[in-house]
Amino acid sequence: MNSTTASRWDIFCLVVDNFGDIGVTWRLAKQLHREYGIHVTLWVDCLASFAHILPALDCKLSSQHFDGVTIKLWDTPLSQEYQAGDVLIEAFACELPDAVKNELSRLNAANKPVPVWLNLEYLCAEAWVDGCHGLPSMQANGLTKHFFFPGFSEKSGGLICEQDLFAERDAWQVDQNNKLNLFSQLGLTGIDANDTVISVFSYETPALAALCEMWQQGSHKTHALIPKGRSLNSLTTLLNCDAQDIMPGQQFSLGNLTIHILPMTDQQGYDRLLWSADFNIVRGEDSFLRAQWAAKPFIWHIYPQEDDYHLVKLRAFLEIYCDNLAPELANHWSELNIAFNTGESNSVLRHWKKLNSVDLSLSQDGQHHLKQWPIDALNDADLATRLINFVNSKSSRAKIEKPKIGI
Repeated sequence: MNSTTASRWDIFCLVVDNFGDIGVTWRLAKQLHREYGIHVTLWVDCLASFAHILPALDCKLSSQHFDGVTIKLWDTPLSQEYQAGDVLIEAFACELPDAVKNELSRLNAANKPVPVWLNLEYLCAEAWVDGCHGLPSMQANGLTKHFFFPGFSEKSGGLICEQDLFAERDAWQVDQNNKLNLFSQLGLTGIDANDTVISVFSYETPALAALCEMWQQGSHKTHALIPKGRSLNSLTTLLNCDAQDIMPGQQFSLGNLTIHILPMTDQQGYDRLLWSADFNIVRGEDSFLRAQWAAKPFIWHIYPQEDDYHLVKLRAFLEIYCDNLAPELANHWSELNIAFNTGESNSVLRHWKKLNSVDLSLSQDGQHHLKQWPIDALNDADLATRLINFVNSKSSRAKIEKPKIGI
């Protein structure tokens, strides 16, 4: 285990869109403890949403411990005492509680040590990230906060990836029994080893209904694994029922397509689901990155923004992701993702069929890309390592080194 003298960290997270923000901060907190021995307190404003990815969480308790991490309820006003540690992270520009800001001001006025204060931003592939990563911002209380931008380049804050993740993935994927056992544990029936399995975790889009209708009429058995949530809002006509009436464990047989309604699972279970599917449709930051680590083809349904700025972010990612792909593969891959996000059903179907004809997951070029991309994207150091090195540089601590993550 690596170590650092910055041994007490606090992370504050507002749960936005149910699982994205808490998914990222929960993975980070666990990794900081497991791989670096850091004592992390994760402050969360909505334990009920958090419990969907951490089923053992007791929503009635304001303080509890899991995986070496202390989880505390962030209520207003803050009912539990905040004691400043070595590092303070406000995730995704959340506004810190007054009690925390007051404590920082008190320490500063008394000329006592204050934590390294970071704003952990959203993951972005745009070029401007490199120039903004690590920039300081003077606050009204006289303290400095630094902006920490996760990203895909060496100059960015890096990407969340546990040290042993790729080895675990490869061991899982080499044996087909692992995925079949997982499907059985999830209560999914009728899936044979040679059937096509597609996991779906998206926002609403007519493109999803168009794909399901195509799979329904296809010549090969396809299984769409969909949790109860926003994806189902796009399928009410196809399923002839209201999304709110659909429950985990149900399945719908439509020609050669079977739609399975998934129960929610913890993060390890979701990783394994992505490893087991032949294709993944994902949304948000956490599932988007885990789909890349799964080394399987995927569509990223990015969160819609005003003036379609989310498409700028999507194209920035696709440009770097497809850079080493053959031109035909790169074009169909990019256009499929863009069409799914714009809801252009005909374009989605056209590019899906083109990709299927060359089989991205089995072609030599495609398979090499899917496996090599995670290694290249890490640029030798993951987010946790870069965070600690940044903290140490601001605290005059020696830079640490961490073994490379490889396949």
